[in-house]
Amino acid sequence: MLALFDRPEVEVATLAVRCPPEEIDNPNAVKVVTALDGRALYFSRATIPFDRDGAGFRGYRKHLGIYAYRKTALERFAALPPSPLELTERLEQLRLLENGIALYVAEAPADTIGVDTEADLLRAEAVLRERAKMQDT
Repeated sequence: MLALFDRPEVEVATLAVRCPPEEIDNPNAVKVVTALDGRALYFSRATIPFDRDGAGFRGYRKHLGIYAYRKTALERFAALPPSPLELTERLEQLRLLENGIALYVAEAPADTIGVDTEADLLRAEAVLRERAKMQDT
């Protein structure tokens, strides 16, 4: 993610992975679409892009919610009020996009478990128990 800052146009960077098939329709898994240069075009809890013709699109990307900011971008972001899209989707990164702050997306080496719901907590606990068992053997 930090390598994106070698590019002077990058003000904010974040991470995404290929969205697991079981999470494509999950509103708790935030999806992201980008321009060819990696600049975020939109984030949504909905399935984006919408595969209108049912052609079997497989390029869905899941946003991981980890950010890095240039100082000036972070100061600007913190001073901005919540934006209409942010309030609608409940996604703070949309405040950046609505205010013209470029956000670029790097590919993460692995997925993470976001803990936003009780089901997420149970999944995370199961992963931690499994790791503990593996360390004990």
